[in-house]
Amino acid sequence: MSVGNQSGDPVRWPGLGRVVHDRRRAARLTLAALAAKTELSQSFLSQLENGRTNSSLRSLQRIADALDTTAIELLAAADTAPESVLVRAGEGRLDQDDPGQDGSVRSLVHGRRDLRALEFTGGTERGAREFTHQNDELIYVISGTITLAANGTEVTLSTGDSYYCAAGVRHRWWAHADDTTTLLLAVADGLTVRRAPHRPPRT
Repeated sequence: MSVGNQSGDPVRWPGLGRVVHDRRRAARLTLAALAAKTELSQSFLSQLENGRTNSSLRSLQRIADALDTTAIELLAAADTAPESVLVRAGEGRLDQDDPGQDGSVRSLVHGRRDLRALEFTGGTERGAREFTHQNDELIYVISGTITLAANGTEVTLSTGDSYYCAAGVRHRWWAHADDTTTLLLAVADGLTVRRAPHRPPRT
């Protein structure tokens, strides 16, 4: 990701700092206020907005929460090729603070699309943060093993397993090894999925 040089993808995300800056100004937040909301340093946020430092997904999630949006939406807004239908191997990766525990995430679509597709590698940290989404999502293990916690229940998923997470379900998951690869597919937040009206069964 181009807010730094870790990922080897120096051109895809050059506008991320500008997007964060514009969203912060639109929310009428000072850097100091955003720093307080995110528990990130004001110096880090200033350097991020000016394109002089990296941002992990974890930090970007904190920023997105404070700006009442999502990390994926911020990345989509910063995408330099929003109309492209092709994402090459290795493109769009956002490295984490600690690759051993946080792993990395790669967006498999360009720009604001109706379908969200993310490829996670690693991510063994058992963070306490839970996620909820307004649309259903599918979590598929490409290789390795993960543990998924949802509705107070933990389930282990291995290569080839999938989990259908319904809208509104609080959930979190973590990988068992650094080379685990997990795919997440969902309709983008902000879109309404049309559902057929419920009809009682015929008798």
